[in-house]
Amino acid sequence: MSEHFVILGAGQAGAQAAATLRQRGFAGRLTLVGSEPYPPYQRPPLSKKFLAGELSLERMLIKPERFYAARGIDLLLNTTAEALHLDARKIALSKGPPLAYDKLLLTLGSEVRRLPVCGHELAGVHYLRTVADVQRIRADLRAGQRLVVVGGGYIGLEVAAIAVQLGLDVTVVEATERLMARVVSPLVSEYFQARHAAAGVAVRCNTAVTAFSGTERVETVHTAAGDELACDVVIAGIGVLPVTALAERAGIDCADGIRVDEFTRTSTTDVFAAGDCTNHPNSMLARRVRLESVQNAADQGKAAALNMLGDRQPYTQLPWFWSDQYGLKLQIAGIPSGAEQQVLRGEPAADAFAVFYLADGQVMAVEAVNRPRAFMAGKKLIASRARVSAAQLADTDRPLTELARQTAATT
Repeated sequence: MSEHFVILGAGQAGAQAAATLRQRGFAGRLTLVGSEPYPPYQRPPLSKKFLAGELSLERMLIKPERFYAARGIDLLLNTTAEALHLDARKIALSKGPPLAYDKLLLTLGSEVRRLPVCGHELAGVHYLRTVADVQRIRADLRAGQRLVVVGGGYIGLEVAAIAVQLGLDVTVVEATERLMARVVSPLVSEYFQARHAAAGVAVRCNTAVTAFSGTERVETVHTAAGDELACDVVIAGIGVLPVTALAERAGIDCADGIRVDEFTRTSTTDVFAAGDCTNHPNSMLARRVRLESVQNAADQGKAAALNMLGDRQPYTQLPWFWSDQYGLKLQIAGIPSGAEQQVLRGEPAADAFAVFYLADGQVMAVEAVNRPRAFMAGKKLIASRARVSAAQLADTDRPLTELARQTAATT
């Protein structure tokens, strides 16, 4: 009898795993279960071109729907898993009979972190994570409205950039001392704050939201500083949480995500996990991490598929991220924890520069604004654990590609 592999979660990781299984010759039954009514789609455009109305849902699909049928991948959409019965190897679904499996992959993703403040249930208060979220937001946005964006991370700033270009009066409220504080250097934070201000976005940092108020829909945002910001619409982007409740109820080991080993295996035999929902060991960073990125979801989903087939494929990819705001492309590789030095290459005033992070001379991370070559070279330097002097990195007359080749040859 042929095996049945089930993938719970029809996002980037699930779609990649399903495609990889077929590419690598898995001939058994393959089922991909998704909670939304659409085939797997790319999430990054949601806060960019899809919000702006410049990109259709069809163009966001990772694969056209016919791809799955042609490869014998059963799509169960608009369906959620309600319980895992690990001993029986069955999954209770929101509709239909229980689904039996031989091997199971959890690609459950993440969910938005919600503001636990008074008035959060008022109409006009939105979160952005799915196609349906964006459709509701677009129906609520009109030129001339006052929009308050809660959260100065990637999502919040991408939304602010689109909204001000659509003619809204936009204010960003960020609880920490600077924009994107968790992911970029102070120099990059300052640069993007200046670009938002130049576009007409008001930015308030060190300002926590304490409540929303209004009669039938949101009218005012209240802050810890005592400010009362009049508004017509609120969009909150204050981060995400890994979806782990299903695994936890089944007794699978979880701690800041579903814990997996280097082969994407959970604490339960023949149950694997990949993507935003996982907490995994990263040999390049020498610690466990939970990452929220398309790169991590796709690469870990591929690794999980190979491990389900018995290939023992360790997941060791270097994390990288990106954001698009006002035609500026911010690309980040690595994680700068432990870095002792920051090196600037190029000029922010020219809208093309990079910041490198060093620890004991070793390149740990790079942030590049409109410098794709610096980003690509930085990835190679990080992956090779290269030790480079600050002067070499800052010297714009010395090509980074040459530096990356030289260091790779000596490591």
